[in-house]
Amino acid sequence: MTLKQLVLEDGSYFIGEGFGSDTESIGEIVFNTGMTGYQEIISDPSYCGQIVTFTYPLVGNYGINRDDFESVDPAILGVVVKEHCDTPSNFRSEETLDQFLEAKNIPGIAGIDTRKLTKIIRRHGTMKAMITSMDRSVSEVLEILDQTTLPQDQVSQVSTIKPYVVPGRGCRIVLMDFGMKHGILRELTKRDCHVTVVPYNTTAQEIERLKPDGIMLTNGPGDPKNVPEAIETIKELISQIPIFGICLGHQLIALASGADTAKMKFGHRGSNQPVKDLKNGKTYITSQNHGYSVSRESLEATELELTQISLNDESVEGLAHRVHPVFTVQYHPESSPGPEDTENLFDEFLENIQADKKQQKEEATCLNVQI
Repeated sequence: MTLKQLVLEDGSYFIGEGFGSDTESIGEIVFNTGMTGYQEIISDPSYCGQIVTFTYPLVGNYGINRDDFESVDPAILGVVVKEHCDTPSNFRSEETLDQFLEAKNIPGIAGIDTRKLTKIIRRHGTMKAMITSMDRSVSEVLEILDQTTLPQDQVSQVSTIKPYVVPGRGCRIVLMDFGMKHGILRELTKRDCHVTVVPYNTTAQEIERLKPDGIMLTNGPGDPKNVPEAIETIKELISQIPIFGICLGHQLIALASGADTAKMKFGHRGSNQPVKDLKNGKTYITSQNHGYSVSRESLEATELELTQISLNDESVEGLAHRVHPVFTVQYHPESSPGPEDTENLFDEFLENIQADKKQQKEEATCLNVQI
């Protein structure tokens, strides 16, 4: 057994058993409350630059298999667990979590009091942390953390570099990739959409040349204000084409519409987050992963309507444009991992596209009659 330590910038530290890679890692420490789905969480690009604490006490018990990945290469910087299971019991398992993290050069630490750690994060808020060996003193690590500035270019790290097409016979969708989970692409292709995935910094003119029926904005890591080029693109397109925004895409639409966003104290991360739909009164259990939220007060000066709120803290969870066929949700309707309460939102997006096509056709017919 190799001992490692986890040191937080507030001076808190934990000693545990190392697994995965032996490398050191510095990132933002966060926690996830999901009881299953550690494969999808570890491979979610939205965790780029973060060290994730799992509040569920046992992780690794069903191993690792390729079918449940949400990206090709994880962008996570570390894994913190109470108990790491190195003998998975699952017929689908292809390797252990330890083997996977070692191959991907991601350090892990187990055997620590994750309940205490989560309470520290809730009280203090997310902060910088370091997973390292016992060779360094806590004071040395704290000095390193103090001198470390966390990067702000996470979206550029996880977005596709070049456009690519996933062919289909249905609606033509442009998917702006800010750190896309594969589950989003699966939901669109399941509905026979013809999907063109484009980089985060694709211009409005480049998107218009693709002649899409609709545009989807994906999830992604970090502060939405760090991708101003995407905000400008959305401003140009918001009145032209039906748009559906998820997670970071939700925040970018809000910014493009004149609203504001702010960093949350410790964010929403888990597959058990309750959301209330203000239109029908229903409550959904949702999968979430975000550290920023849309300011509710800032919506008053925009054309955006509040449609859904979190039942935990009443933060903004859904928006709809009052004029254009544009809507957003803060959570993940593709549910990877998580419940499938809101998968119907993909169908609603396609219905918006068909309604927009019908309206355009009627307007064109009316114009021809007048001529």
